[in-house]
Amino acid sequence: MSKRLLLVSIFSGVLLFISSLVWFIGSSNPVTPAGYVGYLVKGSLFGKSHFYGLQTGPASPGRTWLLSVVNVSITPYTYDEVFTGDSAAIAKDNLKVDFGVHLVWKVKPDSVREFVEKYSALDDGKESDKVVEVAYNNFLKEQLRTIARNEFQHYNGLDEKDNIDPIGAAVSKGVLAITNGTPFDVSGVVVGNIQPPKEVSDAVAQKVKAGQDLDRMKTEVQQAEQSKQKRIVDAQGVAEAMRIINEKLTPLYIQHEAIDAQEKMVGSQTNTVVYIPVGNMGVPLTGTFPAVPENKSPKQPEQK
Repeated sequence: MSKRLLLVSIFSGVLLFISSLVWFIGSSNPVTPAGYVGYLVKGSLFGKSHFYGLQTGPASPGRTWLLSVVNVSITPYTYDEVFTGDSAAIAKDNLKVDFGVHLVWKVKPDSVREFVEKYSALDDGKESDKVVEVAYNNFLKEQLRTIARNEFQHYNGLDEKDNIDPIGAAVSKGVLAITNGTPFDVSGVVVGNIQPPKEVSDAVAQKVKAGQDLDRMKTEVQQAEQSKQKRIVDAQGVAEAMRIINEKLTPLYIQHEAIDAQEKMVGSQTNTVVYIPVGNMGVPLTGTFPAVPENKSPKQPEQK
């Protein structure tokens, strides 16, 4: 009898050890770090897994049978949507415009269960960034791109940069409308990097350069005109001065100046003046004298 009890005790001990080993291997104590909310899943050997609960990090539920966690970051994410090439927006004037939209958002902490179950897929992996990316692609990405394209259709291509603020405000308003009441908490939408096609940019640059060249030529013409007017005024001044001088240079005036100069020379102690009167009343003759007297003509050679 004691032998039988011994065997039963040994069997029970082995069974307990095996059960404990299986429980230890199949159980876990999933940890959620700070900045994350853990989506706890209770598995089963038969049947379906089910939602077990949420835990906000840093936290862990203690060692539990077939328990796992998907940690979802509740800190902000930044996603960039680039519209270039074939995905560029078509403006009101049918001009293709390249641009980018920068979205800042995060998962609402109290909506992590809804976020995981309705917007993501656990089968794609249990990494936090993967869960968030899948949810973003499933729900928000294409709606954001559609809203942005529609707003760019309200303006002509070359007017987009001047209206970047109203475009950004309209895109932000549209995104906030579609995410209202969802686990997506959008904190910022920025539109930027607006660029028309290269050939259009080059044409605009050439037009600006041509305008600058025209302004420069106009300035040069104005400067030349001013220089011309200055030379005319200078010439007019010289002509007027010559006219006044010519009017004053009469024979009597010249004689007066000559007599005055002679008086000054006579009164000087450093000069010796010999004066030979040759004109009427003993004054110098002034004026110009022809080489040939007017009443005489040059002697003609005699013809033989």
